[in-house]
Amino acid sequence: MTTLEVWVAGARPRTLPAAVAPILAGAAAAAALGATDLLLTVLAFLVAAALQVGVNYANDYSDGVRGTDEDRTGPTRITASGLAKPRAVKLAAYLSFAAAGVFGLAIVILTGHWWLLLVGVACILAGWFYTGGTKPYGYMGLGEVFVFVFFGLVATMGTAYVVSGRFTLAGLAAGTAVGAIACAVLVGNNLRDIPTDRTTGKMTLAVRLGDRGTRRFYAALAALSALAVVAFAALTSWWALVALLGCAVLAGPLKLVLGGATGRALIPVIQGTGMAGIGIGLGLLVGVYL
Repeated sequence: MTTLEVWVAGARPRTLPAAVAPILAGAAAAAALGATDLLLTVLAFLVAAALQVGVNYANDYSDGVRGTDEDRTGPTRITASGLAKPRAVKLAAYLSFAAAGVFGLAIVILTGHWWLLLVGVACILAGWFYTGGTKPYGYMGLGEVFVFVFFGLVATMGTAYVVSGRFTLAGLAAGTAVGAIACAVLVGNNLRDIPTDRTTGKMTLAVRLGDRGTRRFYAALAALSALAVVAFAALTSWWALVALLGCAVLAGPLKLVLGGATGRALIPVIQGTGMAGIGIGLGLLVGVYL
């Protein structure tokens, strides 16, 4: 019988910063308009967190049954390692997506924005077909696009919209800031896995760009996030520049990436980049309130 510890490992809780950061950023964009709603913000976080866990289980299942996780340098995957049966992992993914749907439905009922159901369906489908289906787009180098759109723009601007009822350029800037960081987390992960992904035919963007190009892309994403923070501050309050302290957290990860770290030495990059995302989202929110 699969233990709770195994299921927690499969959920990959260390990736949850990717769900927290856009909600904080979206709340900041809404607060800049004078709008706050704790209940809707919490529900938005629960949607994002459930989607993140669902994506993690879905990836674990799909990569496991394809055999692309048999030789990994990162965290253990519970399907490939045999710690959980594939069917059970697939069910865990479905249940996580269902939970996201329930929380999303609650938001729709409270706000009356029924068209958001279509956005929710798009998020779930994008999460599954990242590595699932016959032609997963994550294997075609499009994973970063998914992450930027859904864990950057959609999550951030969606949160701002359900709280304030408006889409703004400030929301776009906030979504870009945290979306670039979410992409950087994936880039760091895929940089580490270039050797094994290339061998198994998993043509991620990192495999296509190569080692040097991927490291430069990570640095470019860090710069884009900082520029987006400045843009948000210019549109709202210059106090929001406090979010640059979150960008400063990237100093360590950037040193490792640009210094040529490989394999397990890149794990701190993934963790540090995720924390930078939370720092940026929180900084934007605090800056607006200041």
